[in-house]
Amino acid sequence: MKIWLDGGLRDAESARVSVFDHGLTVGDGIFETVKAVDGTTFALTRHLDRLTRSARGLGLPDPDHDEIRRACAAVLEADPTPLGRLRITYTGGYGPLGSDRGDRGTTLVVAVGATARRADSTAVVTVPWTRNERGALTGLKTTSYAENVVALARAHQHGATEALFANTVGQLCEGTGSNVFVVLDGEIHTPPLASGCLAGITRELTVDWTGARETDLPLDVLERADEVFLTSTLRDVQAVHRVDDRELPGAPGPVTAKAMRIFTERAGNDLDP
Repeated sequence: MKIWLDGGLRDAESARVSVFDHGLTVGDGIFETVKAVDGTTFALTRHLDRLTRSARGLGLPDPDHDEIRRACAAVLEADPTPLGRLRITYTGGYGPLGSDRGDRGTTLVVAVGATARRADSTAVVTVPWTRNERGALTGLKTTSYAENVVALARAHQHGATEALFANTVGQLCEGTGSNVFVVLDGEIHTPPLASGCLAGITRELTVDWTGARETDLPLDVLERADEVFLTSTLRDVQAVHRVDDRELPGAPGPVTAKAMRIFTERAGNDLDP
């Protein structure tokens, strides 16, 4: 396995990042997960644009898109896989053991791992913790993921693959690594970015391609929605057949199934939409 680290390919066994890297010590970093199919990335331009937005939100220098494109091509060529999870990580680099940054520059790591196609439907749970729609990191895809680790562990304990959060005012927000959509009276709705959710790439494409509406939704909409589905880089569009103890028989329902078909067709026709 080959990893791109700060300008070149390294063997996984020899690729090393300092124990003083700010991404490790204080979570001062950002990342993107990009789907790779048969060695070709999907929606890479949108992912790089979001990486830059996240960098600016943290006050990091803009990442070098040309280098990252070279890095992605190099690791995919070195480790071809039918379906891959390509991870781009960009941190504040070597720094002191505190919140102040160092002056040695940033760290860039690009790696790929094989993954499998997700099932057409899944189970989710809601969790008692909230997303802060007014936080300094709101809307940024940072490496500070411990909250998601805890919530996802709760989901797994209940036989689910995802945990859904409300925000601080009780509105439906997002999952640990996904955006959430609901179907009400035949119309698709998803929380707006102002809810505190991440501006997911798959979410954005799904809104554009299906005409979904961005709507403030109470968390309890999950108790009455006709259909529920998730979107993310590796899920694409995935139906939900259970929310907590509520079963949604027949998932994917007709509206979700149509959204799944549309996404598959549109994504297949344009690998960098």
